[in-house]
Amino acid sequence: MNLEELRAEIDTIDDNLLQDFAQRMNVVGQIGLEKKSEGLPTLDPAREREKLADIVTKLPPEMEQYGYTLWSMLFEISRSYQSSLNPQPSALRKDIERAIADTQPLFPPAATVACQGVEGAYSQLACEKLFKHPQVMYFKTFESVFSAIENGFCDYAVLPLENSTAGSVKEIYDLMLSHSSFKIVRSTRLKVDHNLVAKKGTKMSDIKEIFSHPQAISQCAKFLDAMPGVKITACENTAAAAEAVAKSERTDVAAISSYNCVDLYGLERLAADIQDRSNNYTRFICISKKLEIYPGADKTSLMLVLPHRPGALYQILGRFYALGMNLIKLESRPLPDREFEFMFYFDLETSVYSDEFIRLVDDLDAICEEFQYLGSYSEVI
Repeated sequence: MNLEELRAEIDTIDDNLLQDFAQRMNVVGQIGLEKKSEGLPTLDPAREREKLADIVTKLPPEMEQYGYTLWSMLFEISRSYQSSLNPQPSALRKDIERAIADTQPLFPPAATVACQGVEGAYSQLACEKLFKHPQVMYFKTFESVFSAIENGFCDYAVLPLENSTAGSVKEIYDLMLSHSSFKIVRSTRLKVDHNLVAKKGTKMSDIKEIFSHPQAISQCAKFLDAMPGVKITACENTAAAAEAVAKSERTDVAAISSYNCVDLYGLERLAADIQDRSNNYTRFICISKKLEIYPGADKTSLMLVLPHRPGALYQILGRFYALGMNLIKLESRPLPDREFEFMFYFDLETSVYSDEFIRLVDDLDAICEEFQYLGSYSEVI
């Protein structure tokens, strides 16, 4: 048979498969309704294991793994369909609906906002992009920023989450694990242009030590590699680095920071745009103690702890796929109290008003061991 004849045969097989799929899903729906009448859960793990084991034995050895994968996805789609026929409004769904109803239609123009660092930090610039008239309060550590929200000391906080060059800010993800009294209410992306700044009159040839935050150091790796013999010292914040240089009695030190720090601390810019990539962006999240969902929210963040078994992550990804949700971020962090087990952080692109979102929210209890809903929000570009 030639290619066209083989494709025609595939089309015929696919037509038959479509009929069988529709018939199967119809029976799946009937089973779902029967489970509802008997008060049984949608997921029956033992039944699925038995079915998968039986399917594998009926396939040639070279097709076993492919068949296992296909039917695993089919089971995930079937459960999703059964759930849609038997909606069980969860407590989280009620919280979300209440937040949508109670949240003001406009994001507040003014608020007390916690940021890590000092005046001139990139977090401050992100804060001013989110709020028209923020009252910024600075804290030395990210831990203190989370505590300020938990204790009600500040209305909101702005935190860096990831950079397009250096990747995720791991410390923030780890702190999310240990702090649960917060919700993400908005995010933004800030173009980050790093500068080498020093005291006025300092020359490039004078520099013996450069201070900055580890993320900024990573983002300027090529520039720093071209300065052999210069000591690179990490500190808690780019603006704090600039402030330290300004206050130092030394004339052989410099900092990597934003251009705002030049005038702010009376410094001089020795080199501009020293980051490795011109399209260097950092994504910041804005968090609050209260769940707030503003109109237009089209992103949702979740943290899930999945069963420690093969295929657990695949199954949750299959659920996202079955619901037509676009996964735009996946991050894993080790659980501090469990050996070689992880928390998975997901950013999903889905409208908070969609049926698919509601179905996912209602199913979270059944598809993972533990979860934390971090919020639904929109991103300011």
